[in-house]
Amino acid sequence: MRERQAAQQARRAREFQAFVAGAAGRLLHAATLLTGEAPDANPRARALLTRSLAATYASWDRLRGEDPYERARTHLAVRYARGAWRHRGRGGPLARLSPVERLVLVLRLYEGVAEEQTAALLGLPLERVRTVSARAVAAVLHPPRGPAPAAPPALGEATSP
Repeated sequence: MRERQAAQQARRAREFQAFVAGAAGRLLHAATLLTGEAPDANPRARALLTRSLAATYASWDRLRGEDPYERARTHLAVRYARGAWRHRGRGGPLARLSPVERLVLVLRLYEGVAEEQTAALLGLPLERVRTVSARAVAAVLHPPRGPAPAAPPALGEATSP
C-alpha cells in the first residue's frame, strides 16, 4: 500500500514539475505585469506566483481533466485581487494603472480571457469590465504628458544662477 502511495506521489510531483517548467515563465510575466514591477526586480510577483503555484499543487489531484494553467491563473488573479490595495506599481510597463485596471488588462489582453469569464472571476458586472478595460487600454496607449520642458534662454538673455 505504501509503495502505491509513494508511486502516486512521485507521479504527481513529476506531472506538476512538468507543468511548472512549461507554464511558470508566462505566469511570472503575468504576475509581474499585475504587480507593476520591473521585469528584472520583481520580488512581489515571484511571491505571488509561488503562492499561486502552491495552491495549484494542493488541488492537483482534484483537477480531473481541468486545465492546470487556468487553475493557476485563477489563483494568481484572485490572490492579487485580495491584496491589490497593497500593490503600487514600481517602474513596470503598467505601473501607472490602478490595481483593478492592471488585473483586467492582464486577464483580457495578455492572457486572452473572455470578458464574461473575467467578469465572473472578479465578481464584476460585464459592463464594468468593459469600461475598466477600455480605460486601461487608453491610459497605456495615450499616457499623460508631463510638463513641457523649459525653453532655453534666448541669445543675449542673462541666465540666473
